[in-house]
Amino acid sequence: MTHFPSKRLPGVWRTLAAVVGLLAALVVGAAGETQAAATDSAPVTPRWTDRAHGFASLDGGTSGGAGGKVVTVTDQASLVRYAAAEEPYVIRVAGSIAVAPFGADVVVASDKTIVGVGDTGEIVHGELHLNPGTSNVIIRNLTIRDSYVEGDWDGKTTDFDAIQMDTVDHVWIDHNRFTHMGDGLLDIRKDSQYITVSNNQFANHNKAFGIGWTTNVLTQITIDHNWFTGTKQRNPSADNCAYAHLYNNYVSAQVADGDPVWTYGNWSRGRTRMVIENSYYDGVQHPYQADTTAELVQRGSILKNVSGRQDAWGTAFEPRDFYAYRLDPAAAVPALVKRFSGPQWGIGAVVTLHVPADYPTVQAAVDAVPDGNTGPVTIAVAPGTYRAKVLIPAGKSNILLQGTGRSRSDTVIVYDTPAAYGGSTGSATVRIAANDVTARNLTFSNDFDEAAVELNGEQALAMKTTGDRIVFDNTAFLGNQDTLMTDSPKLDVISRVYVRDSYIEGDVDFIYGRATTVIERSVIRALSRGSATNNGYITAASTWTGNPYGFLITRSKVVSDAPADSFHLGRPWHPGGEPNAVAQVLFRDTELPAAVKASPWTDMSGFSWRDARFAEYRSYGPGAQVTVDRPQLSASDAASLTVADYLRGTDGWAPYARR
Repeated sequence: MTHFPSKRLPGVWRTLAAVVGLLAALVVGAAGETQAAATDSAPVTPRWTDRAHGFASLDGGTSGGAGGKVVTVTDQASLVRYAAAEEPYVIRVAGSIAVAPFGADVVVASDKTIVGVGDTGEIVHGELHLNPGTSNVIIRNLTIRDSYVEGDWDGKTTDFDAIQMDTVDHVWIDHNRFTHMGDGLLDIRKDSQYITVSNNQFANHNKAFGIGWTTNVLTQITIDHNWFTGTKQRNPSADNCAYAHLYNNYVSAQVADGDPVWTYGNWSRGRTRMVIENSYYDGVQHPYQADTTAELVQRGSILKNVSGRQDAWGTAFEPRDFYAYRLDPAAAVPALVKRFSGPQWGIGAVVTLHVPADYPTVQAAVDAVPDGNTGPVTIAVAPGTYRAKVLIPAGKSNILLQGTGRSRSDTVIVYDTPAAYGGSTGSATVRIAANDVTARNLTFSNDFDEAAVELNGEQALAMKTTGDRIVFDNTAFLGNQDTLMTDSPKLDVISRVYVRDSYIEGDVDFIYGRATTVIERSVIRALSRGSATNNGYITAASTWTGNPYGFLITRSKVVSDAPADSFHLGRPWHPGGEPNAVAQVLFRDTELPAAVKASPWTDMSGFSWRDARFAEYRSYGPGAQVTVDRPQLSASDAASLTVADYLRGTDGWAPYARR
């Protein structure tokens, strides 16, 4: 047969609205606080990302456990095991883990991300400890609390910090809450380098945050958007830091104990070079001070109800010589920090795996998702063409496969296997066997060239699904025969698939299977095979006879370059002659081209189309006709065959109601 090249329909370009937010927060400062610096001219970025910034982003950056498997821990033994492992891990802490014995260390080895799930992950009575030589660690979104020894306010009897590290490099401490520990809250010691401490809460404690314990001047540290409240000293104390950059921090409600020396805010000690920018001090004695051997530059901060030292001398350094950063107005800092410091549900709710930055292939990222996964995982796929097959197994649910380009055509997953080499399932470029998987802003393709060879088995799937609650949003499916198969694990098991704002092309049976499938607001391109009379079939449903809902194609548009009256809407597929597979297909409120036949349904493998459940409702366009061979629904029947009816199931699934 003669084949013509596919006419690929470009994806719809979408402009993502910039998330600005916090406008109210930017004007919460008192009207008279004219000392607040204007917002820096750096581009507006989201309030937080999963990428380290500041000094932790330099010299190769800090990626933690990226590239490793994702695990969820709920007990001390599992936390200890994975935190100390040699290989990289993303460790999700779910709920509260009480550490025993009281004050014990949990050793964290290199290449680890430890992140609280939601905003309730916490470690109680224990310390995260990074030994000398540890590198590339991220600790985020945790509460670490309550190893305080009653009566030991000065922490002289124990060394029960929340986090302690000695001679480490590339560490990012972000969005944690530290309170009521047995010595310091955070100790960064002995020549640790490339450190960022951001968006944390240090609360109700004596010695909050110390840096130093060395005569060398090596440490480079960024400290931003932290809230120090109800603390006495070390907010922070930075001793012999090569570079200490403090900006947009909030120091408030300092302990009022009458101590004239050791109750203070920031202290640049030894030979530290410190820069403080646009911070906010409220009710603080000695808000910032420096040894005579140190340097301290302060600009743009707000001081309210303060007393004591406000030292500033030397030139220190220029942070922008090292990295770019967003500087918020000092007047906005209290509101911003109160709202966005400490654990955030949005950070702990979803784990993001980046392809190819952290995982070389899409399959490698899928493999990192744990079997039995219950937490949302986003696999963010950068623009590019990925020539490889992908399998999402049944046990790896709750995955969002997200293309990060501007258009779905920017990110393509493609392979070229025909059914002759492994059957129709084996031909699929992507297979989704898991439940609760969403794919967005991607193109799936099988570019096997059926015109170039003659094979007994030219079906070539771009996508096959068998899981339930599958969503395709702004996706494209490219192929010829059998492009998109939406199926279920077996005949009498119902799986549901929702396709929205997407593009599907093919020629023979290119939307087929037994899953309940809704295709809405999409373009379906029926490709010409060069025939004047029969160029193919859009659908080949094999719906279980006990399922009233097969395929619903609604509010969509069918386009074609095939000659008029040469394309079928569908035919009934009975796999292996299965009599209980009785196709159900409804074209509803959909535009049809002239290529659609006046008698658009046809028989298949000895099974009559008249025994199937084929219908149209309010079709329009050149290919829409009402004839004896085109069953039409009545308005009353159509009222019970809506998108909601097809997808509701027994669990009330309604993916059409959300983006």
